[in-house]
Amino acid sequence: MPVPRYGLIVLLAANALTLSANSMAEYIGPAAQVVATSVKAILANPVDDQQVVARGHILRQVSKDKYIFSDGTAEIRVDIDAKYFPAEKISDKTIVEIRGEVEKDFLESPEIDVHAVTVVR
Repeated sequence: MPVPRYGLIVLLAANALTLSANSMAEYIGPAAQVVATSVKAILANPVDDQQVVARGHILRQVSKDKYIFSDGTAEIRVDIDAKYFPAEKISDKTIVEIRGEVEKDFLESPEIDVHAVTVVR
């Protein structure tokens, strides 16, 4: 049985809405695993964009947003924007947990781009 012209238009509009709704769907499955690893392991095999969690000390500041971090196994440069520091003051004696990702640029030593700094109590 033929579909009336206005019925075809309604059917096409409904299909377009369905396709549009599907394109706005979001992923709700498991996320990428955060890998808790040592600084020594990161330096031995740096994987760009690898998610890391590490505990240790921020030893010193080397430029505006760059610091040296150590977890006791080795030292690595970390990039920490001021907005990611906790409200309380920290020193090289304060144990912190950093969360971020490895940045491995061509011909440069790896560093961690930090997205969170938490004081460990």
